[in-house]
Amino acid sequence: MSAQPPGRRLDDCDLRELASRLRAGRLWLDFGATSTRLASDVPALAEHLRQVYAQFPLLDDPGWADHHVRILRPRGLRRWLRPQAEFECDLQRPFEPFPADTALPLFEWGSNWLIGKRLANLLLLHAGVVERDGLALILPAVPGSGKSTLTAALSLRGWRLLSDEFGAFCPERRRFIAMLKPVALKNDSIDLIRAFEPQAPIGPLFPKTRKGTVAHLGADREAVDRRHEWVRPGAVVMPRWVGDSPLSLTPQPAHLVFGSLAFNAFNYQDNGERGFDAASYLATQCRGWRLEYSRLDDALAALERLWEEVREARAVKAAAESPA
Repeated sequence: MSAQPPGRRLDDCDLRELASRLRAGRLWLDFGATSTRLASDVPALAEHLRQVYAQFPLLDDPGWADHHVRILRPRGLRRWLRPQAEFECDLQRPFEPFPADTALPLFEWGSNWLIGKRLANLLLLHAGVVERDGLALILPAVPGSGKSTLTAALSLRGWRLLSDEFGAFCPERRRFIAMLKPVALKNDSIDLIRAFEPQAPIGPLFPKTRKGTVAHLGADREAVDRRHEWVRPGAVVMPRWVGDSPLSLTPQPAHLVFGSLAFNAFNYQDNGERGFDAASYLATQCRGWRLEYSRLDDALAALERLWEEVREARAVKAAAESPA
């Protein structure tokens, strides 16, 4: 899906119009690396989407979407008794139904599943990715490491959000592209980000999901408007939250950076030699560090100092490689 000039956004659309578009299957969400056409008859979904996709453009029949998704209420008693919602794509329903009042988490998790299954042209890292100075900071980590919390905090302090869940790296271009979906915050992370930035655009709470309480942080306008820009790799930081521990930021050799990237890639093995070459390129082009932290403010301060070093090293390398 090609970029369009900024016009109306979801936040400009009243709920009746948005609900009408959903019922007619006329809501397109362009995440940068991929796009989805969404239809739904779940009443609350329009309001929830408008909150967490507020800055996304309201597209009018762009003519293409990679995924065609429907979030539907089942027929029969379940439509009225303890209502449910089902995720459908290409006439397939791969998941058990969710409670109807958790249609947004169902859409987010189902969309992530589709992305992980279908985007074979990209190496998809389980990593937060943010940009500054035209360079990507890549944060690969296993679930529970504080990756999403740290990515959210960086995006609220001047770093441009590319992705919370999928670091989308193109092996041919050797660049990252945004997979711009709301940052999924879980349990204690929700209150932590609210305390960190009281004005953060966090959507509704969904308690008692399969991952506990979930909420979503929407991307800001700049991140949305620049979601089609390709970004050079800059540095790899492997984060790990450790309660009540002092901050540590330890340089890592290239082979450990490679191991972290390969291990935290959704489709590394599926990409075969391309996946190996892509992870190798990132590990040799990017310096790597392991970050352990317990306080967000300390982690962000350390990354700000680190980024000065990364930026200066890149400038020196660019000067050395430029023709005399």
